[in-house]
Amino acid sequence: MTIRYPNGKAYRQPTHHNTSPSKFANVNFGDRGMSLEEELNDSNTFYLENDIAVIHKKPTPIQIVKVDYPSRSAAVIKEAYFKQASTTDYNGVYRGKYLDFEAKETKSKTAFPLKNFHEHQIEHMRKCMAQAGICFVIIRFAVLDRLFLLKASDLFTYWDRQTSGGRKSIPLTDIEKLAAELHYQINPLIPYLDAVDQIIG
Repeated sequence: MTIRYPNGKAYRQPTHHNTSPSKFANVNFGDRGMSLEEELNDSNTFYLENDIAVIHKKPTPIQIVKVDYPSRSAAVIKEAYFKQASTTDYNGVYRGKYLDFEAKETKSKTAFPLKNFHEHQIEHMRKCMAQAGICFVIIRFAVLDRLFLLKASDLFTYWDRQTSGGRKSIPLTDIEKLAAELHYQINPLIPYLDAVDQIIG
């Protein structure tokens, strides 16, 4: 099935790696081949069921344009378009605060490419922050199997700098200094709200 963005560009599902951190060799985290999205959904389910936070992945409306009917009782979607540009991946409420964030992965071992973000996502986070929302991005370096929570305000610095001739990526060394590194555990799988606690203060 082909799904396209509003501008007609084809959407390609990101690829993921099945990695297993050696420091957790004796701990079974289940399917460590899950995508970052699946891991966050699993973590959000834990937060919800334990009355810690209400955070959900935002649904993306899709316009179906081509359907095949191989039989009377079955329909196969062959082509579809995203109805509108998406904002960010997740939003919700935690400790009385509105959270809005994006989840991204890269295969790079040294830097996170800014091309993984879209202008409308950056502007959406700016508007949320102007209303006192807490915005951030969770970044996974897939090959290194390292996770970070980077505040949107720090992301904006690099995003704005690239428009005036700055580099088009954030070095891992900078992320290590600015962001909170997240470590997998049993429940929740990704305890990212621990880092959000530091932002809230």
